[in-house]
Amino acid sequence: MTSTAGALTGSEPIRVLVVDDQELVRTGFCVILDAAEGITVVAEAANGAQAVQAAAEHKPDVILMDVRMPEMDGLEATRQITGGDREAGPRVVMLTTFDFDDYVYDALRAGASGFLLKDAPRHDLIAAVRVAAQGNGLLAPSVTMRLIDAFARRPAQTLPAPSRLAALTAREHDILLRLARGLTNAEIAADLVVSEATVKSHVGNLLAKLGLRDRVQAVILAYETGIVRPGEPDAPD
Repeated sequence: MTSTAGALTGSEPIRVLVVDDQELVRTGFCVILDAAEGITVVAEAANGAQAVQAAAEHKPDVILMDVRMPEMDGLEATRQITGGDREAGPRVVMLTTFDFDDYVYDALRAGASGFLLKDAPRHDLIAAVRVAAQGNGLLAPSVTMRLIDAFARRPAQTLPAPSRLAALTAREHDILLRLARGLTNAEIAADLVVSEATVKSHVGNLLAKLGLRDRVQAVILAYETGIVRPGEPDAPD
C-alpha cells in the first residue's frame, strides 16, 4: 500500500520509519511510538542509505531522521527521499541532540517538515509524529528562536527579492506575516477577526501559490525574502 501523510484517514495508523545510527536510541523511539495509539513503526534504519531504501520499500507516512550518521547523513537522505516534491511522499522530522544543528536550515530547505530534539519528552515525540502526519510543520521553540537569529545575522544584500510573493492577495500576505511570527491558526483568526476555517483556507492557498510544503517552509520564505525581520513589531491590522 502506498500511503502519504496527506491521504491519511482516522482509521489508518500513522506509518513511521525511525532512522538513527545509535541502536539504543532507535530502539527507544520504536518502543515509544509502537505503544502510542494510532502509530505503528514499519521499519528502522541505521544510516541515510538504509533510510532511502526503507522509505522506498515501506512507504512510511512519517520519517524520524537523525541528522549526523555514517555513510549518508540525514540531509542527503532527506533530499533523496523527498525528491523536491512538496506535496507527495513521507514527512521527514529531523532529530538531533543539539539546539541548533548546522544542518537544520539546509534540511528544512531539502524538504524536511520539522525538527525535534532527541531529548524531547515522550509526549512531544508522539505529538511531533501526529503533527507531521497531518501535513503540518514543527520546530522546537528554542530552534525557532535560533533560526530567526541566524537570519538576523545575514547581510541584507544576501536576501532574495520578494517578487515570488506577488501572487499573494493582501489577506494571504497578512497571514504569512503572522505565520512567520509563530501565531497559530486560532491566534491569527482572533487577530484578523475571522474564523479559523477561513485562516486554514488562506494558509492552504498561500502554500499552494508559493509551492511550499508546510508552515515551516512558509516561515523560512518570509524571513528569506525580508518581508519579516527579526525584532520587528507585530504587523498592523
